[in-house]
Amino acid sequence: MALVGAVLGEVRAGYCSIALVPRPEVSQQHGYVHAGILATLVDTAGGYAGYTLFPEDSSVLTVEFKLNLLAPAQGERIVAEGFVVKAGRTLAITRGEVHAERDGQRVQVAMMQQTLIVMRGRTEG
Repeated sequence: MALVGAVLGEVRAGYCSIALVPRPEVSQQHGYVHAGILATLVDTAGGYAGYTLFPEDSSVLTVEFKLNLLAPAQGERIVAEGFVVKAGRTLAITRGEVHAERDGQRVQVAMMQQTLIVMRGRTEG
């Protein structure tokens, strides 16, 4: 997250937000935040949202995610949010949203569905 300049926002049970101020280094040829950066942000937000509900002696790993890009990611700030849909014993399902903020308005620019695996007996390192 430090490499792309992302900042952890709010973390609570079943939820995580991560924000990014757009800059040329994370943008594509048209000046929009690159889809790979959006995927990184929302994958991480979803992963940590799920992780908040995992057992203490476990770690998190993404098994799969699907990202739909809805609009160009441009604005003063990009915010990725992860929400737990179902926290199971082995797998957790999350959804994610990415919004671009500009002039006090929020526009949803991407949405994600994600599957996480609970890696029991393996703590974060």
